[in-house]
Amino acid sequence: MSHAPAARLRTRVRSNKVPDPTVSFWVIKILATTVGETAADLLSDTVGLGLPLTTLVMAVALVVFLVLQFRTRSYRPPLYWITVVLISIVGTCITDNLTDGLGVPLALSTTVFAVALAAVFVIWYRSEGTISIHSIDAVRREAFYWLAILFTFALGTAAGDLIAEQTGLGYFPSLLLFAGAIALTAAVWFIGHRGPVVCFWIAYVLTRPLGASTGDLLSSPVEDGGLGIGTITTSVVFLVLIAAVISWLSIRLRRDATAPQAQLGVSS
Repeated sequence: MSHAPAARLRTRVRSNKVPDPTVSFWVIKILATTVGETAADLLSDTVGLGLPLTTLVMAVALVVFLVLQFRTRSYRPPLYWITVVLISIVGTCITDNLTDGLGVPLALSTTVFAVALAAVFVIWYRSEGTISIHSIDAVRREAFYWLAILFTFALGTAAGDLIAEQTGLGYFPSLLLFAGAIALTAAVWFIGHRGPVVCFWIAYVLTRPLGASTGDLLSSPVEDGGLGIGTITTSVVFLVLIAAVISWLSIRLRRDATAPQAQLGVSS
């Protein structure tokens, strides 16, 4: 009887809930971060909901999809990536509320979110012995994972705005800067085979300001240093691209799942 709690905990262990960091993973991640930037501006400014109401609506939607995500026992591409898009929007809104609503300097919010993210990693590692995304197979690990993801988006938004806007660097140079940093991180792993887990999380954080710079470049007016495409067109195009890649991944997963059964039927 004394082992019942441990037994119940083991029954909650599931297969890995997170996709492998393949090319498609990074493509959707960058698309999702771009949508996180443009969709937040679209709902808040273009639609006219305002930042507080946009934050509330998106936070409620995020909670709903997180509950669904936690209830699944394996990786489901549509559910997982919708959750990522929503958490991208919420992370953007959190930073924007601090900056625009409360007047918190971007340098301060960047520092606070960096410290918070580091604290999550430390507690996660001490609790689970790893922060690898290849072992998101239990409720507690998944909770650490999504909390870390939220802070990466908030941190990336603050750091991206700090570098692109307050330093006067501009959107396109910032895009090149973050892309170069990601390429350098990838080189450390592919060439030197050093610290795959650390390299993954560094690249994950950097894709947020990369996507934000991309979204701002495409959607901002020409006089503000953008291309003037607008938040509506940018958001719709990127959402369509995300849906297309997710559909392809879902079809491939179903095909891979039925392949062993087909082979078994042939062999029998």
